[in-house]
Amino acid sequence: MKKPRLYDISQRLGPALPVWPGDHAFECGVTAAAGEGSSVTLHRLSMSTQSGTHAECSRHVRGDAPALDELALEIFFGSCQLLDVSAAGATIVASDVLDRLPSQFERLLLRSFAKADWAHWPQHFKAIDPVLIDALAARGCRLIGTDAPSIDPQTCKALRAHQAAHRAGMGILEGLVLDHVPEGRYELVALPLPISGVEATPVRAVLRGLD
Repeated sequence: MKKPRLYDISQRLGPALPVWPGDHAFECGVTAAAGEGSSVTLHRLSMSTQSGTHAECSRHVRGDAPALDELALEIFFGSCQLLDVSAAGATIVASDVLDRLPSQFERLLLRSFAKADWAHWPQHFKAIDPVLIDALAARGCRLIGTDAPSIDPQTCKALRAHQAAHRAGMGILEGLVLDHVPEGRYELVALPLPISGVEATPVRAVLRGLD
């Protein structure tokens, strides 16, 4: 029997990683090197919690919300739907999505870029309409994921889509790499790091085909 294909949908973390304008750049340094007087090799990492492909929770926009390590791991692990919305306008709305989804589901990933270029910060990306977030929650959705760096527009200070996800208790994945993955139904594994008290952590996100 042919094994289901695995898709790595994560950005590579490295010095060239583009970050949100003004955020902390990724740094990796050597603190000990085998063969250079040390018996082991060790590195130190310095990065934003929002670096690359990352999981996120309501703590990002609400100080009184649970931290990411307090959320159920099942939010970030299980069956999901992947839809291509690259033909949508600047904002992904209900009419781009709802007719293509079952009446009940738990996780949705949206491919908004025809071809992602994570060598550079995307100046223009598609946001998600907060009304769509509400409609997804009504169908049981616990997780919304996007290949864009945010579910809100870059210039939006009100963060309405994030606030809608907060009201629904919905987890978020941002910065996914999806342009090599066909639409369909998958098993998602994108577990956050168990760091106490934070709003986000990078993840190694993987899809396994179910159909």
